Order: sequence, then structure tokens, then C-alpha cells
Amino acid sequence: MKVKNILISQPKPNVEHSPYSELEDKLKVKIDFIPFIHVEPVDTKEVRQQKIDISKFSAIILTSRNAVDNFFRIAEEMRYKIPDSLKYFCLSEAVAFYLQKYVVYRKRKIYVGKRTFQELESSIKKHKDEKFLLPSSDMLKPIIPQQLDKLGVDWTRGVFYKTVVSDLSHLREVSYDIVVFFSPSGIKSLYENFPDFEQKGTKIAAFGNTTIKAAEEKGLNVQIKAPTPETPSMTMALENYIKDNK
Repeated sequence: MKVKNILISQPKPNVEHSPYSELEDKLKVKIDFIPFIHVEPVDTKEVRQQKIDISKFSAIILTSRNAVDNFFRIAEEMRYKIPDSLKYFCLSEAVAFYLQKYVVYRKRKIYVGKRTFQELESSIKKHKDEKFLLPSSDMLKPIIPQQLDKLGVDWTRGVFYKTVVSDLSHLREVSYDIVVFFSPSGIKSLYENFPDFEQKGTKIAAFGNTTIKAAEEKGLNVQIKAPTPETPSMTMALENYIKDNK
């Protein structure tokens, strides 16, 4: 089956030349970006009900851009002036770079992991006496609280935003050769929108073991899997599959 169109269940990358646009040009396929889930902020009242006083924390663990946005939103709504002494522990360079939207980078104490939470652990371990706040969504990978408990640090989780299923009713009569998923939440959204979904000739691409597992638990046949040693990115996995099925 020749691949003509692909649906990516995420927002379109906010860069001029993304790997997906290069894939479109190179292989002459059409790629649509439609987020299957979206984030909604938790209001300040609900944060207070979690008994969270952000002034009591000396360090913040930021795992995503959404965590950054919502931490500073809550601080502003609570009229809390964030001290220069606050330490920031960022999951990746991308998150740390995004932090510059809110703080003067060179004037802050910022510690950065490469990509995974495990890579951030050594920095956290060196500052075990800090009181850590983890602003997160209502859906959090269990590895993060597990590892924080293992490190024996004083930490508190705050649900500052929620992951919500998007309305996909406009896709009911639309078909794609490949649908790409990046999280179990995307799989959940598919079936909440279309409980009677049948895969038929559609090829499923999934990124990460938890996403692959969630897809297979719903009876989906996952033809394209990433990351692998041969295809560390989803664009590489898609390119290989398309080339093999011309």
C-alpha cells in the first residue's frame, strides 16, 4: 500500500523546518497535525485545595513546557513574587530554554537533564536538602514519583493542569493511511471519540513502549514502532516504512 496521507495526533511543530515538513517534501506525502488531547489549566482555588503553598518550596522540577507555563501562571494568580534564589530542575534542554520566557536565565540556578528523568536525578541528589515542588498534569508517568521517593528527597506534587480528550468528531468521515500516536492518552482519545473504531487498512504508528502497549490492548495492530536502535525518531520510522511500501 502506497502511503499518501498521515495523521499526527499532536499539534504541529512550531518551527519553520521540522523533520515532518522535510518528510513531506522528500516522500511527497500529506501530513496533518490534529491533537487528540489538550491541556486545560487547573484554577488557583483547586491548587489551594491541594494544600500547596508555593512560597514554601526552594526548588521546582519542570518536566514540560506546560509545567513551566502553569507554574508561573499559578504564581502570578497567587500574587507570589518568585525569589531569585529558587532553583529550577528541568527535564531537558528544551524545557530549560523555554524557561527563558519567564526568567533571566543567567541570574537563576538552573539544572538540566538530557532527556529522561533518570538523567536529572544526579542533580537532584546533589541538592537533597531542598524542598521540591513538582507541578504536573493529572496524568504523570509513575517513574517520576517512584524515583523521587527512591532518592529520599522532600517533594510534593501539585496538579496545576489537566490532560483532556479533544473533540475529534470532524474526523468521522476522514481516513488516513497512517495514524501516529505518542501517548496512551492519544489511544484513549481515539476510542472515547469513536468507540466503534475499526482499524481496517489503516496503519498504526506508536512511539514508546507504553503507547505501543495501550494500542495493542485495544486490539490495534501496530506496524510502525519507535524508538528503536535503527529508528530513534518517529520521522525515521515513518520514512523507512514509506520507502519499504512504495
